[in-house]
Amino acid sequence: MTGSGPSSQRPPHPDDATAGAEVLPPPVSAAERANRLSAANMLRSLLPLVVICLLVVGWQAFRNNPDDPVREIEPTSSLRLAEARAVYPLLIPALDEGYRPTSVRTDAGTNPEGSPVTVQLGYVTPAGNYAGYVVTDDADAEALDVLDGAAEEGAVEIDGEEWTRSTTQRGETALTRVADGVTLVVTGSAGDDELREVAEAVEPFAG
Repeated sequence: MTGSGPSSQRPPHPDDATAGAEVLPPPVSAAERANRLSAANMLRSLLPLVVICLLVVGWQAFRNNPDDPVREIEPTSSLRLAEARAVYPLLIPALDEGYRPTSVRTDAGTNPEGSPVTVQLGYVTPAGNYAGYVVTDDADAEALDVLDGAAEEGAVEIDGEEWTRSTTQRGETALTRVADGVTLVVTGSAGDDELREVAEAVEPFAG
């Protein structure tokens, strides 16, 4: 005969009922949900901008062909400033796309109003050579130093205008025309034919 002794089991505890239950995360507040939505909306809004930036960078990389080191510039703003300050009709070569502008300089923005104005332009020619152009009403302009020591070789007619052909100390051709106190110079490593094309293209600036 067996007797029943006192039980060895402890009485149930209230926590035992939830011991095996899944613990759920605390509910997300409305403010947190709004913040998450705002971050997601921001990312979606930035995505088109990122795509556009990548397209622009790709287009620039496509244009800047590593096989072509020439970097063209846009001289229009400088020429407009020079035209506004000059007291003479500004004459600039109107060249086709084969002549690519690579440099422009003017003192129009630094000299007092009414002072002489000098403009210098540099081009890479279709043959890959350099052609420089100068127009100034300053007889002492530094840009005219290229004519120092040049040997005059006579007059040539270009597009109905008389120019003086010279050979500079560098051995390059220089074409010069002076009219109404304004000096025009076309010179550079380009051949005579291309320098003549630059001189022929000179006309009042229409910027």
